[in-house]
Amino acid sequence: MTTTVAGPGPGPRTLAWQRRRRSALRFWRQYRTHRAGVAGLAALVLFALIALTAPLTVGSDVARVTDAPGNPLEAPSGQFPLGTDRFGRDLLGLVVWGARVSLLVGLLAAVLSVAIGAVVGIVAGHFRGAWSTVLMRITDWFLVMPTLVLAIALATVMSRSLGTVILAIGVTTWPTTARLVRAQTLAVESRPYIERARALGGGHWHVMTRHVLPNVMPLVLAQTTLMVSSSILAEATLAFLGLGDPSVVSWGGLLQDAREAGAVSAGDWWYLVPPGIAIALVALAFTLCGRAVESVLNPRLGVAR
Repeated sequence: MTTTVAGPGPGPRTLAWQRRRRSALRFWRQYRTHRAGVAGLAALVLFALIALTAPLTVGSDVARVTDAPGNPLEAPSGQFPLGTDRFGRDLLGLVVWGARVSLLVGLLAAVLSVAIGAVVGIVAGHFRGAWSTVLMRITDWFLVMPTLVLAIALATVMSRSLGTVILAIGVTTWPTTARLVRAQTLAVESRPYIERARALGGGHWHVMTRHVLPNVMPLVLAQTTLMVSSSILAEATLAFLGLGDPSVVSWGGLLQDAREAGAVSAGDWWYLVPPGIAIALVALAFTLCGRAVESVLNPRLGVAR
């Protein structure tokens, strides 16, 4: 009688990869049932392609003031579909090029904001007593202060650059994430397996990184997608107020240029409408994606499809 010896099974890394793959496929199957979320994702992919291919489609010299291809404030025409700005530059090319800066600032500022909020929320939820009290009082102070006023103050005292804008948005918009993550951390740490982990010798770092962080990551992911739209709007507001980097082209910067050129009083609508619509569409797309992600990761929210 021949005995067949089974070979070694898949290793831990292979099993972990298979679990992640199944989770991703399950997430996508649920996500695509949300029509609004799919529409928002399609819009974001389109904007991302436009931003990434901008050097090929419009060229890096589209923002040059010298040797502008048109006359100042030309109305839309066959040569310039969206007209020209006050320097004679093609507004279509400027809107396409501005997508790179606006999307980049929005993403980085949202990641910074959510990262700060997640760290504060996990630490405040894990450590009780004085640590939690101090951190939450600081969070409450930031929460009641007008975010835009704090961002303007930071952008004013620091140098005018994209890094300053990202920092100003990130360090003023994290309190909401911190409170959400703290509430989730308290719920996670009340579960029995956390007590078992501590009984087996798991320290604070082990509990926070191995048990709490994986359980709050779905909330952090959903919050990040929702924060991107707010960050893009904040960047546009700071640029419109003249606190952005004057050496780069962004949608908010185009609106600020239009204001300085008197486009509102002169009725030059083509100077104002395209960047404004671009900001609104991207913010709406990120909001739709964020709501869909929330609904998939936490079906009890009951987000409409």
